[in-house]
Amino acid sequence: MPTETRTVSSTRDKRLVRGEYGEDLRVPNDWALLPPGDAGLTRRVKAAGPSWTVKEKRGKRTFSRGVWAPAATIERARKVLEQERADPAYQRRLEAGRKRREAEQRSYVGEFREAIVAYLGFADRYESLAYALAEQVAAHATPVGSGTVARTKRIPINERARAAVLAWMRHKTSDYDRRYIARQKGRRREVRREIAQQSRRILAGYRSGRDPAADCPLQAALSTSEKPPPVARKPAKPRVATAATDARQRIARLPSKRD
Repeated sequence: MPTETRTVSSTRDKRLVRGEYGEDLRVPNDWALLPPGDAGLTRRVKAAGPSWTVKEKRGKRTFSRGVWAPAATIERARKVLEQERADPAYQRRLEAGRKRREAEQRSYVGEFREAIVAYLGFADRYESLAYALAEQVAAHATPVGSGTVARTKRIPINERARAAVLAWMRHKTSDYDRRYIARQKGRRREVRREIAQQSRRILAGYRSGRDPAADCPLQAALSTSEKPPPVARKPAKPRVATAATDARQRIARLPSKRD
């Protein structure tokens, strides 16, 4: 009903949506779809009254496709927000918020890096290697919006550090990204578990202070990661086949008289 706030999914008909229980709902004529992208405006429209939030699920992830709400409500909220954003005080608050988030991010990256070093627990002779590895893992795992385990707050930071190290090693020190994995239930999880065990054995050697193997994949991964990326070269123009070229190729394939 238009008087209720609901979560719906889209259909092929632009103004027909599907409710939580599979029922078809016709969008009221005086409603408009507010596209995603402006979180501040979306929050105000939802707070102003009934609305239908369009969600689309792909695999394990859910995406927002906008909010249906009365067109007058959307326009009124947009005008009020535009006036507030034009105020210099609003811009100052935005800048202050940005600086605060940047400071918090820098602090978290440093804290996470130290948690990684603590998890690694390498022998003193490999202290520089531990920090080099922590730098690589933190750079990959901590960016805002990366969706990695380092961004979750549901588990302690030491558990996040452990998971981030094993994930980095899975991609950098094994053939996981190139390996064919059968589409069987639980098979990918099993492969990850096997690779995690291999990674733990590699780390155990550095914790004990033993000399690494000559072909240690961790050493190779770190040395490769530290190299600058290769210079992109202009791709060669593809050869255009012509009738004369095809004729020469056919002649070359014919058996010679000496054969």
